Amino acid sequence: MLLRMIMSKKFEDFDNPRQKALLGMKNSIPTEQWEENLKFLKQLRARIAELPVCKHPAIEVLNNGLLDKFTLTRIHLEYRHAIVQIFTDALLMAQFQTKQLEPKLHSGAKMFPRVLLSLNVLDEFGFRPGTDPDDYYLGNPEYAHYPLYEDLLNDYGLSEKDRREYQPSKIADQVRNFLESSYDSYIKVVALLAVAEEEVILFSPPLREATKAIGVDVEGGGYYHVHGVSTDETSDAADDDHEDDLWFALAQAITKEDYESLTTLCMDYCALWNEFWDAQIADIHYLEAKKLA
Repeated sequence: MLLRMIMSKKFEDFDNPRQKALLGMKNSIPTEQWEENLKFLKQLRARIAELPVCKHPAIEVLNNGLLDKFTLTRIHLEYRHAIVQIFTDALLMAQFQTKQLEPKLHSGAKMFPRVLLSLNVLDEFGFRPGTDPDDYYLGNPEYAHYPLYEDLLNDYGLSEKDRREYQPSKIADQVRNFLESSYDSYIKVVALLAVAEEEVILFSPPLREATKAIGVDVEGGGYYHVHGVSTDETSDAADDDHEDDLWFALAQAITKEDYESLTTLCMDYCALWNEFWDAQIADIHYLEAKKLA
């Protein structure tokens, strides 16, 4: 019996972990399937980009600083409940549920998306590329995105009691519950996280402008400094990279049989987000209608 000798791996190539993870995912399924999945996901993203939520009037309202502090405070509490509090919960569930890949893919295939998702997790948890003077990881839990959001609420003058006692709207609950209900399915939670990243990309810069307009300092640090796109020189954000990575993770995981249900899932989540933003600026529309009457 001939045994093939496999040389032990030397720990000498740690460059470009993102590209290595992407290549590992691509190579774990047939090339034709990878290309078909990418084509489908490109079409799905194009459909999402044309949905009402991606052109919501709230974006202009926020950018133009039309909302007072009271309204913005409520919006930030709603947004906190709908997505900020649970985003890393969902991200960690996605990492865990990569285990669903291994019955159909080769052993170890789940580790490629886990590494890719880890880059998002590290960002969310306040880590940065590089090493400290002790040759250890760079990071600070106080710079994790959720605590930074809580700092922002401090700037809005909200106490811990205010946050605990706030009763979120029905639509904020629905947006939150929709994501939480996906946790048992790797494909579903990854797809919804990708959509959620798109919402963050679209609405974080306008929310930053609205916050700035009421006199809250948003320059050079804080929650809005780490949310947006990597090409924005006024921030230290990479939500576009993280969104792309989530779609790539789906490209490894899905088959043609998933296309229809995945499309419906994303459309339904976007519709809920559209309702969410309708509710946030409902008072503005009422006041404008009253002025015209």
